[in-house]
Amino acid sequence: MADDEVLRELVSRVLQDDDDAARELVRTLYPTVAKLVRAHRPARSAEEDLCQMIFIKIMQKLSQFSGKVPLEHWVSRVAINTCINQIQAEKARPELRLADLSKEQEAFVEKMATTEGELDASERFVSRELVDHLMTFLKPAERLVIDLLYLQQRSIAEIQKATGWSGALVKVRAFRARQKMKKQMSIIARRESQ
Repeated sequence: MADDEVLRELVSRVLQDDDDAARELVRTLYPTVAKLVRAHRPARSAEEDLCQMIFIKIMQKLSQFSGKVPLEHWVSRVAINTCINQIQAEKARPELRLADLSKEQEAFVEKMATTEGELDASERFVSRELVDHLMTFLKPAERLVIDLLYLQQRSIAEIQKATGWSGALVKVRAFRARQKMKKQMSIIARRESQ
């Protein structure tokens, strides 16, 4: 990374509307920002898009840089906070998009939307991967009940014993989890049919 003195000089020139200095600052800071984005990137955000968003914020807020800390530290804080905000935004609107699926899962969704009948062995594997993917949208207790009830094929009584939940609570959690998974599948199927 460049010397902090060099970076401060670039910042000064950028604040004086020097486009060449702005390009040089981005080029110099890009490896640091990209590394942070890779470490903290939310699932549905492209690395390049997030890097661009971070550099826009850096340029917009550059006049707020006090110089009390090294520029890299300040840039790191902007980058990490942007990633955290993006993660929170995705959690607030949890939505599975077709782009989030692998090609095999996408093909499976398309086939399931148009056909009825039994699955062959390869389709069962892809369907299990899809179920695992859909389960990421569930709360931990909902994931647990789906796993125990449907994937491990445990009885309600066995789940009660393992979790300490009442039979009614097991059924309610399983119902809610299934509804959430169905909703995500219908979103995918609707997008596929458009």
